[in-house]
Amino acid sequence: MQVNQTNPPESPILRRTLHEEVVSRLRDMIIDGTLETGSRINESELGPRLGVSRTPLREALRTLASEGLIELVRSKGAVVRRFGIEDVAQMLESLKAIEGYSARLGATRASDAEIAQILAWHEEMGRCYEAQERLAYYKLNQAIHTAIVGLAHNASLAELHELVQGRLKRIRYIGNHAETKWAGAMADHERMAEALRQRDGEALAEALEDHMDNTLMRVRDVL
Repeated sequence: MQVNQTNPPESPILRRTLHEEVVSRLRDMIIDGTLETGSRINESELGPRLGVSRTPLREALRTLASEGLIELVRSKGAVVRRFGIEDVAQMLESLKAIEGYSARLGATRASDAEIAQILAWHEEMGRCYEAQERLAYYKLNQAIHTAIVGLAHNASLAELHELVQGRLKRIRYIGNHAETKWAGAMADHERMAEALRQRDGEALAEALEDHMDNTLMRVRDVL
């Protein structure tokens, strides 16, 4: 496996379909707050804004509903989903269990190339942090968490992780809205990276588990 140390994890897809493009654009708009939590999505305004007709827009909304980012409400149509603190606490508890267990498995199962790729993304994420490129940082951050779970080479764990992580996209993004909170998240990731370099599964698991606890503290005030 060739390790690419410069490109971010979401490199351009040469033949991305219209559906994939619309889903990606809408997902980013939810994550960065362009589409506000709890707001109704006005299809007649959003379609022209994205340059698409109502049919691909509705298909994209159904996909995002399956990811848990929006709700399809009979009387209102599509609404950006709002989560309460208990919802978030339970989902972060689930991620804590999945990522911690995956880290313990992955420390012995991962290839050198897989670890090198994660560490390369970590370095790139650090550059995004220094440049205050919030969305680029966030996407690398999420890719790193996904990749760490992938080190376990367990498809069931990866599927569960994708489901829960997808629902927390907006929450995780706004959790670092204050500079001190963002710095804390970056420090958590430095600790993860060091454990990964050492292939220390227990240290990596503990770093990830502490990171989820810290994330809950960081997002409490914005909920």
